[in-house]
Amino acid sequence: MERQILIAGFGGQGVMLAGILLAEAAMAEGYEVSWAPSYGPEMRGGTAHCSVVIADEPVSSPVVTRPDGLIVLNGPSLERFEESVVPGGVLVANASLLGRPPRRTDLRVLLVQATEWATAQGAPAVANMVALGALAAAMGLVQLSSLQQAVHRTVHARRRHLIPLNERALEEGFRLGSRLLAPQGQHSGPA
Repeated sequence: MERQILIAGFGGQGVMLAGILLAEAAMAEGYEVSWAPSYGPEMRGGTAHCSVVIADEPVSSPVVTRPDGLIVLNGPSLERFEESVVPGGVLVANASLLGRPPRRTDLRVLLVQATEWATAQGAPAVANMVALGALAAAMGLVQLSSLQQAVHRTVHARRRHLIPLNERALEEGFRLGSRLLAPQGQHSGPA
């Protein structure tokens, strides 16, 4: 088994953190993992994406060009990466920041109101965790508890106060991701 995941958004949306948490959780579950970041011309506000490969055997290449799963946190990322997902793959999109819905009908799509949920909790920065939880649940990548433990190991000391909120955001994402089992080619959401 090998799963190739791409996570994309603006710099500052927690794209890299989401990828690191997924990689950490998968390693904790005994998988072979690679994580590779990619930044646009600016760190904050520019485009950013990362790839995560999760496999039963050593990963031969960290390069992901045809992901099985894609998280897009904004409209430009949807424009850039939607076509790269393999047919039948999973697309989790932050419906809060899309200019248009996904166009592909051969994907399992989950539109989540990640930014709205996170803002209602008083921390818009955890929208990435909602999307990550949704993808992890929809694809059966890792357990919720593994992601939550990865938060404790990874979150910087100055953001430790946000750990409980990150855990709740992951739980919300898992709840939403479990709903993605809609028939292929159908869009689920906005949730």
